Amino acid sequence: MSTTILVQRDMDAEKQEEVFDLLRQLRSRVVLQPGYLSGETLFSANRSGTHLVISRWRSLKDWKAWEKSTERSEILSKIEPLLKAPATVSFYLDSPAQVPEGI
Repeated sequence: MSTTILVQRDMDAEKQEEVFDLLRQLRSRVVLQPGYLSGETLFSANRSGTHLVISRWRSLKDWKAWEKSTERSEILSKIEPLLKAPATVSFYLDSPAQVPEGI
């Protein structure tokens, strides 16, 4: 069973290219992480400055390891000042039976 992670970020439209470059750096590192299956980055057509990163992981545990990693934190420290508000992160699992307590 896999886990899908959605990360939505909002920024001023003129900062999108800078954020996109940082997201490419993040993507180049995430593909090497244990449990990473796939991902894509989408930019809103009707909400300029909004993007959504969708990633698929073997397990929520694998995502949590990446979420707490130094590699990810280093790049996020460059992205976060460019955002209007903190990113929204949502977890989706393949079945309700997978949902661990305490999330």
